[in-house]
Amino acid sequence: MYSMKQIVIIISICFIANLVCAEINPPKEKWINLFNGKDLTGWKQVNGKAKYEVVDGVIVGTSVKDTPNSFIITEKTYGDFILEVTFKIDEGINSGIQFRSLQSQGADGRVMGYQMEVENNKDRGWSGGIYDEARRGWLYPVELNPSAKSAYKWGDWNTYRIECMGSSIRTWVNNIPVSYLLDDLTTSGFIALQVHSINKPEAEGKKTYWKNVRIQTEDLVPSPVNDMVLVNLLPNTIAPLEKQQGFRLLWDGKTTTGWRSAFGAKFPEKGWEIKDGTLSVLSSNGAESINGGDIVTEEKFSAFELQFDFKFTEGANSGVKYFVDEKYLSKGSAIGLEFQILDNDKHPDAKAGAAGNRTIGSLYDLIPPFKFNNLNSKVGEWNRGKIIVYPDNRIEHWLNGVKVVEYKRGTPLFNALVARSKYVEYDGFGMAPSGPILLQDHGNLVSFRSIKIREMK
Repeated sequence: MYSMKQIVIIISICFIANLVCAEINPPKEKWINLFNGKDLTGWKQVNGKAKYEVVDGVIVGTSVKDTPNSFIITEKTYGDFILEVTFKIDEGINSGIQFRSLQSQGADGRVMGYQMEVENNKDRGWSGGIYDEARRGWLYPVELNPSAKSAYKWGDWNTYRIECMGSSIRTWVNNIPVSYLLDDLTTSGFIALQVHSINKPEAEGKKTYWKNVRIQTEDLVPSPVNDMVLVNLLPNTIAPLEKQQGFRLLWDGKTTTGWRSAFGAKFPEKGWEIKDGTLSVLSSNGAESINGGDIVTEEKFSAFELQFDFKFTEGANSGVKYFVDEKYLSKGSAIGLEFQILDNDKHPDAKAGAAGNRTIGSLYDLIPPFKFNNLNSKVGEWNRGKIIVYPDNRIEHWLNGVKVVEYKRGTPLFNALVARSKYVEYDGFGMAPSGPILLQDHGNLVSFRSIKIREMK
């Protein structure tokens, strides 16, 4: 008979041996071919009238004028999977790999959902980014991961990899990680290969090629996670990677803990609402800081990265301020550097100031934002804001994954901008060594969530 100690030793040895065997002989990947190399069995064409055919074991899509985006979609739908596709495109057109995608209920059956971008703009280099076709637009522009911009090989074959497991969505181009998104809007859908619509006659007849279209759906093993920018669209959550990077929630999604009135010791008794994980400043006919007033963090910050989701109503005005200094006794909002939140189309402030320096994403009344199509969502949709303050006083504003403002406070240029702005009367404006974060009450319904921060040294 073995003693208890001997039994424990034997079990431990067996366990270690199994781990070693698993390392030497990892589980065999179970790939399923979605393209048989002969015809389009298992696929069907929807939306546009581009030509799809199989030539020498390759799917070939040919651009056709006067037709919308065309897709061939899988007849089956997929939830959790690892997908790989090898492809190339002719110069001057773009394409995309749809996944977890759907068709709208309208008469046109428009394809909508996640798309891994195939870029046609060499200067921008966003191939491998994640775009939400016919819904929210760009979710992960490759501006967030600039080192991946060179992963795509122009005019040559490229291999795309997509890993979808639960809310985690990750992409690779030629084995280089490009995007990392957490989102649960769509958890299952079809795979699709896109031939994009064309608007230039010379693009007619250009081709997109696909081969080696294969998928895993069982015994999925996620690739290791590297240190990269994560776009987390799960409200008021901190993912393990974010925690590792030093992020924490600045608002807990439930209570007023950590926040108070500007110029006051307590949270406002009216004018603000917490409901369903959303913090909202309520409408009061557009008056600035008349109803509940601004709210600020109890903590002060110097160098940091602040992320926040925001949603505005038609004609709304608000802002997120930093380096707020409550020594300035303003009749309206407390004074500080401001990331502007505005309905550019309906609020008159968009045309005030100079050169657009009061539009959404601007450094309010000082620096206009870089303009780019699809940066800001429509009224009533969630946008993603980010403010980065580096220890050397460099500051960036980001809107929906793209840097729109960059400056350095305390420079002659910064001082000159302040001198010609509404802030000239505030001595030392914007130069406090630290200050609270402020959410502005400008009398319009604006909502916030997923407010998180990490401090830098």
